[in-house]
Amino acid sequence: MDISAKAELRRTLLKKRQSMSMTEWREKSDRICQQLQTSVLFTQAKTILAYFSFRQEPDISLLFAHPQYRWGFPRCVGKSMFWHSWTPKDAVAIGTYGIIEPRPDAPTINPDEVDLILVPSVACDYQGYRLGYGGGYYDRLLSSPEWQNKPTIGILFDFAYLPQIPIEHWDKPLKAVCTETRFTAT
Repeated sequence: MDISAKAELRRTLLKKRQSMSMTEWREKSDRICQQLQTSVLFTQAKTILAYFSFRQEPDISLLFAHPQYRWGFPRCVGKSMFWHSWTPKDAVAIGTYGIIEPRPDAPTINPDEVDLILVPSVACDYQGYRLGYGGGYYDRLLSSPEWQNKPTIGILFDFAYLPQIPIEHWDKPLKAVCTETRFTAT
């Protein structure tokens, strides 16, 4: 696999994502939230791991006000991700990469409590493979035995949902993909 092809695709898609107007970004993000709320994977979940939007990722924060769900968010420490519960009234901190995350003293969430993981994605392909930022955090998480069978939904904008992306032997396909125009089980 040509690493430079992956890096070039990532650069191109991030540039396209960041070139969206704030109005277009908000409208598409809101439509993604609507798509998610009609998904059985989402509606049947009780504890959902999510993310705080960064670098114009789809903003799914409209969903966080729904009290029927317990929300978890990642905190990156070294090469690992730890999941902490969070509610809209809880304080947040700025983490290692400038990403908003729960405070270190927030209660942790164990894998056996999790029903669904919403995975931020630079791109996904029709088979469910994901292109992330290149840090490997989600690859390591989703490869570990306690996490590998959890339902996962890649969250991205439609222009980044591609027929095929470069993959590595360690990549694991997500169970579904959600964009502003479609929700697809892979």
